[in-house]
Amino acid sequence: MTEVKRPSLVKPTVNTPFHIDFEWWQQHDREWRVHLRSCLPPEQQQIFGDADDTQIDWVDPETAEVQRIDGLQHALIQYAATAPGFISQRTTLVEAIFRTLLVNGNAPLTPAELGVRLNRPPSVILRTLGGRRVYQGIRPCPECVQ
Repeated sequence: MTEVKRPSLVKPTVNTPFHIDFEWWQQHDREWRVHLRSCLPPEQQQIFGDADDTQIDWVDPETAEVQRIDGLQHALIQYAATAPGFISQRTTLVEAIFRTLLVNGNAPLTPAELGVRLNRPPSVILRTLGGRRVYQGIRPCPECVQ
């Protein structure tokens, strides 16, 4: 039996941490890998080509724990997110939030923290992320919410 993740009944605030829930995205958007690939620089896009599920072993630099992770997600977080122009003034708000979370290694950030990084009002970010609709898998982090 598949476990169904239920949305939180707690209303998010500007201090609620959000992250990219890749599991949610995989379940709700069949083309999610196409979008992730489009975030990569052209040379990285060629490396991944049509590869569907490239898994790699990754060593957490803080805990030395070895984890099996998606190679495309790793490339986005480690390489693409550090490229100049990854986030620009022309990047839409949702895409800028998504990319900022990637730059942050998908460690959760609150709308207040995102507002500082993106130079946008936290209240606008909260209105965008805190509604019933989930954009690009960006959801409150259940492990972080008290």
